[in-house]
Amino acid sequence: MKQFNLLLIAACLFSFSAGAQHKQYLTFKNTKDLQSFLNTKKTTFPLISVHRGGPMKGFPENCLETFENATSFQPVVIEFDVALSKDSALVIMHDDKLDRTTTGTGLIGNYTYAELQSVNLKDNEGTETSFKIPTLDQVLNWGKNKVLFTIDLKEGVPYARIIDAVRKTHSESNSIIITYNANQAAELHKLAPDLMISATVKGKADLERLNRMGVPNNRIVAFVGVSEPDKAVYQYLHSKGISCILGTMGNLDKRAAANPNKKVYYTLLANGANILSSDSLQQAGNELDLYRADKKLSSRNVKIK
Repeated sequence: MKQFNLLLIAACLFSFSAGAQHKQYLTFKNTKDLQSFLNTKKTTFPLISVHRGGPMKGFPENCLETFENATSFQPVVIEFDVALSKDSALVIMHDDKLDRTTTGTGLIGNYTYAELQSVNLKDNEGTETSFKIPTLDQVLNWGKNKVLFTIDLKEGVPYARIIDAVRKTHSESNSIIITYNANQAAELHKLAPDLMISATVKGKADLERLNRMGVPNNRIVAFVGVSEPDKAVYQYLHSKGISCILGTMGNLDKRAAANPNKKVYYTLLANGANILSSDSLQQAGNELDLYRADKKLSSRNVKIK
């Protein structure tokens, strides 16, 4: 009996350990499948967009290993930043300087890609890891049939270069490119009319301007800001089939952390947000799980591996 109990305990521990390794992946057959998934005229499946990829202890921001780790918690949208090296390589880095997030110093634009490979990434606590600065191609190739991307461009990075990388890696079906004004959105749509665009839309006038400039509703994911809009804004955008990203990084994440029992993220979803762009993968993810369970929401685009 004692031996049986030990075997049972070992089996349970193995099962728990194996379960902890499960990945929650997002897969889309093509761009039409992605557009259908984001269309709020149909039943939606809310997601978390992990800001800079979901950094946590031991996992630096904007890092392939961190992106993979995030999929252990949730089916995720990965938001990341693209910068240019001295030799015009597209590398993944938020800051202009290396100092905060790597073992290097100085402007990223002062180093070639080969030189950047000599530094290691640091997590947000300043602890050095063995992880390296990835390229855009590496990230896009990794992410196919795993995650949905929102791609943020640092100053000086041309949209055409990003589009070329998306085309080369066949990542059209899991990439959304971030813009910050209507002119950028219109430029991007002219260059790549099939791609999804994250555009700042805080009301009817913003959407109408985008439409006048040739950007159709079925290519738009609306970033509604970092404070919660009126519910009428959500209702209007949803009536057009447009999913809404609410940025919780900052004040809303702080409010949620200070009031864990108030289900802040759950309420934001109930009020109309479709995607929460957050620095709090674990807490926000737990509340997304609860919300989806309560509303009996599921998606054929989510695969457990």
